[in-house]
Amino acid sequence: MFEQLAEAMARLSFVDTFNFCVFVAFTCCYTYQLFYVFVVLTRRAPKCVAKRNHKFAVLIAARNESAVIKDLIQSIKQQNYPSELIDIFVIADNCTDDTAAIAQNAGANVFERFNTEKVGKGYALDYGLKSIWYDFPDAKHEAYFVFDADNVLDANYFREMNATFDSGAKASTSYRNSKNFDSNWISAGYGTWFLREAKFLNQARLTLNTSCAVSGTGFFISADILKAAGGWKWHLLTEDIEFSTDSIIGGVRIAYCPTAVLYDEQPTTFRDSWNQRFRWAKGFYQVFGRYSGRLVKGVFKNPKGYRFACYDMLMTLAPGMLLSIITVTLNAIILVLGVTGIMSTGIAVMSSLSSIFFCLFNYVMIMFVFGVLTTFVEWNSIRATTARKIGSMFTFPLFMLTYIPIALVALVKKATWKPIKHTISVDVSEYSERRISA
Repeated sequence: MFEQLAEAMARLSFVDTFNFCVFVAFTCCYTYQLFYVFVVLTRRAPKCVAKRNHKFAVLIAARNESAVIKDLIQSIKQQNYPSELIDIFVIADNCTDDTAAIAQNAGANVFERFNTEKVGKGYALDYGLKSIWYDFPDAKHEAYFVFDADNVLDANYFREMNATFDSGAKASTSYRNSKNFDSNWISAGYGTWFLREAKFLNQARLTLNTSCAVSGTGFFISADILKAAGGWKWHLLTEDIEFSTDSIIGGVRIAYCPTAVLYDEQPTTFRDSWNQRFRWAKGFYQVFGRYSGRLVKGVFKNPKGYRFACYDMLMTLAPGMLLSIITVTLNAIILVLGVTGIMSTGIAVMSSLSSIFFCLFNYVMIMFVFGVLTTFVEWNSIRATTARKIGSMFTFPLFMLTYIPIALVALVKKATWKPIKHTISVDVSEYSERRISA
């Protein structure tokens, strides 16, 4: 038997060996996410109950958001939570429109910032925090919420997040839904991705008592963490993932509140989607380059109960897409060499051809399964027609395939922050009813 196995291994080409090793590596590294799915489908997420209400500050970094900023402020003003315990601060960041005036008239405190050298959300948040600490030294905010200007909140959002904070969470993200899932296949792709992240990643992490990650908007951070950091010190292109990574390495568990619902506006043009996801891809590479060593160390050195969170975040940051691209590229080169006659090894050429098909087919099928699973599980939470929901199951894999060229270009091209215009104003009262069950 061993002789037959050795003979079979000897017949394997370098291409076969490489492809097999990549397959084994992916399987070993990411199988735990299938367990996450099992956890969500078989166990209920823990529920927090607040013993008292806490005082919060809201930070909204806004650049030329005059079309939507009022909706967010109204949805905060209409919360089922004591209004005197929520202070709203808008950082009008390098605005050339009347965002600041609209926000102030809607009832927010406004800080105007003009800085064309330090550009990005992280710098705006840092400016806002330090302005609050200077201008409102006696405010006694216990935690700071971060929202994007295009967001709209469920009326129970702060009540639910307060329960999470009261339970001892130092930071927490929330359930991220879309207010324009129905626009087209691009917005539906984003919507499905964020619903999948909320349901089959963060909810599983919450249930298993490991750490989640904040994702751009809809989260809070306790005041003592930000005070200890001296402000918002995370300034890479994906400042949210940098904060999450830094916190997890430091032993801070980021919570998740599945009953706090936020609605987000998604890009509807491929150009805006490319620019946004290109920045995200570049930001992930930056965070991976800066923190991967510390994450690996944390897997082995952090206290028990905090090690797996380091591994989970390492897998989140690890350029798995890049490894897939390298695999496809290597096999494509061998295929071209074989077709042009430069390489005459037919077995290697056929192995490369089958590997390219296998790699892409598997990726598409995995995304299709996740798209179908997410859509059916979250069916009642998706604000879209039945036709769009069904269609999104089939377009979601295509949306995810477009990440391949984005990840490749992000390796070699410099990324800068580019604003995405938000134009969808909504009736806030339509979003007042929570549409999710944990």
